Amino acid sequence: MANINQICAEIVHEVDTGLGCAVVDLTSGLLLGVHHNVPYFTQSYLDAVAAAAVEMMRGKNIKIVEDMLSSMRGTPQENMIEEIQMTTQNTYHFMAVVPNKPDALVVLITSRKANLGMGWAAVRRSLPKLEPLCP
Repeated sequence: MANINQICAEIVHEVDTGLGCAVVDLTSGLLLGVHHNVPYFTQSYLDAVAAAAVEMMRGKNIKIVEDMLSSMRGTPQENMIEEIQMTTQNTYHFMAVVPNKPDALVVLITSRKANLGMGWAAVRRSLPKLEPLCP
């Protein structure tokens, strides 16, 4: 059975312009696994990207919105965000929560030359492989 780092490598290699992939613990912000082919992706940079992903998925303002929705709907609303796609000047970021593991997030970074469908396909195809490996 592959480990998380190996699955991250598979994801990066599956997309023509894949730059890096990580699995982030959304509770602690720690990297559970990572693979990249960019020399300047230092540990500090990877940690900052992980922290930013946690903020986007489970941050204070997200929690406020979920609490407001819970009040309005009369049912608990938490961990509502399941996927995010973000575009920067030079990159695409694909983020998806691992099913049945609401505290594990896959993040794939590609150049903007990547096919969006291929990026999502690579991420979504990896989710069943990652599920048994994530806490």
